[in-house]
Amino acid sequence: MPRFMVERTVENISMEMLEQVTRRSREVMTDMSGVRWIRSFVSEAEGKIYCEYDAPSAELIREASRLAGLPVDRISEVSIELSPEMFR
Repeated sequence: MPRFMVERTVENISMEMLEQVTRRSREVMTDMSGVRWIRSFVSEAEGKIYCEYDAPSAELIREASRLAGLPVDRISEVSIELSPEMFR
């Protein structure tokens, strides 16, 4: 399954808003076959959220985001995943 990184601009988002968006996103993905949210990273300083997904296509992630009311700035497919353990 392809892995993707999604960049979202969400300036001045509160923790309450993050919780609401997360719930809405999970509800949408329950009905979408093959789209799996792995984790997200929030940068308050940049007003960005970086999300990691497994999905059959970037288009399905874009559709899930639209249904959840989430912005999408960019979707990048991950071609190689590296970790420090690989280089010991």
